[in-house]
Amino acid sequence: MSSPIGRSSPRPENRFDCRLLRAVNVIFSRIYHNTRILTPQPLPRNGPGILIANHISGLDPLLIQSVCSRLIVWMMAREYYEIPQLNGIFRAISAIPVDRSGRDMPAMRSALRALDSGRILGIFPEGKIEPNHDLLPFQTGVALMASRAGVPIYPAYLDGIQRNLSMKEAYLYRQRAALAFGRPIVLAGRPDLEQATNQIQQAVENLRQFVRSRIL
Repeated sequence: MSSPIGRSSPRPENRFDCRLLRAVNVIFSRIYHNTRILTPQPLPRNGPGILIANHISGLDPLLIQSVCSRLIVWMMAREYYEIPQLNGIFRAISAIPVDRSGRDMPAMRSALRALDSGRILGIFPEGKIEPNHDLLPFQTGVALMASRAGVPIYPAYLDGIQRNLSMKEAYLYRQRAALAFGRPIVLAGRPDLEQATNQIQQAVENLRQFVRSRIL
């Protein structure tokens, strides 16, 4: 796939600062926040892919990253990306800011470029934080990018007591979380985006039911 034109490509994922941040995050997420892993993470050692998950708090990217050996390039809301105290970290991990007011084509090009360079792209396809335990409708962007880039989709589901907390509360106070991963989804050819999105959401819904059965 040829590289789309747009902003500069994400940094290589083997930078020292990123490795240091990942080590700190493992302690912060796995120990301090007691993240319980219910199924092994399926990401390949090499090659591109899209990791998707439901969205319950601002802590979600850290908890998911803590169990993944690959450094994930997260797409995130610009209002969070531009928080002064956190912007340096988001830049170090090559996070991609997204304007939620409309379709952000520069962010889409950056995401496709990350996939083209062999990275794992992290997306919350609900587009905002869930208000309860039901999944919100998924946006079609994941299916569009996966089909355009020809990459697999790796579904995950996260639950825990950080749900409905502010970002400050979720980060500072000790939480308990449970995380499960599903089998990769490969979209053949040029799929109908609505049908493909329903397939992707159903995979996360199946994980939701599995996780809820284990933690209730």
